[in-house]
Amino acid sequence: MPDPRFPSAFTWGAATSAYQIEGAVAEDGRGASVWDTFCATPGNVKDGATGAVAVDHYHRYPEDLDLMAGLGLGGYRFSIAWPRIQPAGSGRPEQRGLDFYRRLVDGLRERGIAPMATLFHWDLPQALQDAGGWENRDTAERFAEYAEIMFDALDIRDWLTINEPKTVVDCGYRWGIHAPGVQDESRAFVVLHHLLLAHGLASRVLHEHHPGRRIGPALNLHPTYAAEDPDDPEVAKVVRHRDGLENRVYLDPIFKGAYPADTLEWIAERSPMPSHIRDGDLKVIGEPVDVLGVQYYTSHFLDRRGERVLKYPTAQLEWLEIFPRGLYDLLVRLKDEYPAVPLLVTENGVPAPDEVGEDGRVDDQGRIAFLRDHLDAVGDALAEGVPVEGYYVWSFLDNFEWAEGYEPRFGIVHVDYATQRRTLKNSALWYRDLIATGRLG
Repeated sequence: MPDPRFPSAFTWGAATSAYQIEGAVAEDGRGASVWDTFCATPGNVKDGATGAVAVDHYHRYPEDLDLMAGLGLGGYRFSIAWPRIQPAGSGRPEQRGLDFYRRLVDGLRERGIAPMATLFHWDLPQALQDAGGWENRDTAERFAEYAEIMFDALDIRDWLTINEPKTVVDCGYRWGIHAPGVQDESRAFVVLHHLLLAHGLASRVLHEHHPGRRIGPALNLHPTYAAEDPDDPEVAKVVRHRDGLENRVYLDPIFKGAYPADTLEWIAERSPMPSHIRDGDLKVIGEPVDVLGVQYYTSHFLDRRGERVLKYPTAQLEWLEIFPRGLYDLLVRLKDEYPAVPLLVTENGVPAPDEVGEDGRVDDQGRIAFLRDHLDAVGDALAEGVPVEGYYVWSFLDNFEWAEGYEPRFGIVHVDYATQRRTLKNSALWYRDLIATGRLG
């Protein structure tokens, strides 16, 4: 019998992003992105890897869509490469870029797969970065113009605005391990505000011009816990502080129309970000969203100094501590503490050094266990009345994993990077059977 926790209309999907899979970075008028520039600097990316070819999805997308159809996917979340649409970050769109995404969407529909598009998955046009990037308020306005181009060009119901603004802020501007490679907290939190402003401006455009469609952000959220002594006031204080930086500073402006006071006070001691909040900005950021993309990989357990403590097994990338219960806690919290809105788990997955065995298979039992346990957590949240509409495994394909290059493989489909041959991993076959039967197994 199908698992009764998952409704018949539940969407079983998979997700990717443009720079990680498309390749073809110099074809059909595409402009340079910040990730092209970042990858070109020696030492930024492991083994000097780039997304120049990636997994060549730009040319091989019909094969990839056939694989999706064979698995029975109900939904596919992809991202649009802004530099493929506006090579200079503004102005008239590049028709060849629009045509590629039209072909992709048409191909999905022909196979009965619902498309969901992410407008920004970190590949900012380099021309905009040269003009100040997300530190420049004007970039948020340019983003709204780009969004309107895409809303008009593609007949898609569900849209996501900004993918993981926290990753851009932390990895791109606080720690400098992602493009554009800045290490400056002062600048990072200005970027945070402008990313949220861009989200709100694009959401307003969709609501004004395309009623009936849905839009929201894709937020990577990290539940925070005390590693020990949860009743210790000092421990509770550091956990609350981390929760502000990981979760509330993104959720509260969008859903409550205000930054959390404690987190904003902490930011104000390090950044001029509060002075960049103009009259009306929070109303724009608080434009009602129609859906929230929830991205969950790990939780944070903290000691009394606020240092992270690893209490559970970690994945190939050690930051990913495997704690499925955190996804349940997160989903229930969103229902209990924030206005009701449909939720989609738009990313959840695990990396491993997968290789094809002598039998021609990739036996990724660890990934199967990871997905099963996290989906079990989603099922438990559904049983508590949390409005989760779908689950999109990260990732459909092995791909370029940003600063980690090509070593970690998140895909349920293995890619031989030398030949571009695709092989369904055992996790893909397991997911296919789950979709067909509705049983976690």
